[in-house]
Amino acid sequence: MEEIIDYNLKYSLRTKKFAVSIIKLYANHCKKTEELRVIGKQFLRSGTSVAANFRAYIRGRSVAERYSKICIVVEEVDETLFWFELMEESDLIDNSILAPIKQESLELLKIFSVTKSKLKTN
Repeated sequence: MEEIIDYNLKYSLRTKKFAVSIIKLYANHCKKTEELRVIGKQFLRSGTSVAANFRAYIRGRSVAERYSKICIVVEEVDETLFWFELMEESDLIDNSILAPIKQESLELLKIFSVTKSKLKTN
């Protein structure tokens, strides 16, 4: 049980920190052009949704409810990666600005995909 609490606390804090970094990146870099503004809003929504849905996962009342929420977390992280890719490939933001947060997205996607797989098998 302690292991679950540690996992929940660790990733609750980590996803909130991720959301804050998404907000800061949006506030500092995504208002320069109309294209960035449009993509940035989608990026902002999906990136902050990761933390909100992970919090909902923690509060899940059953395995089925937690599984549903972790599926949303995985989906939102993956969508955030999509917006990163669009900004990168369109050369809308310097890749050096995106790289650290994109790396965190990739790590979170791997972690939550494993959690999703474990919940499905239980």
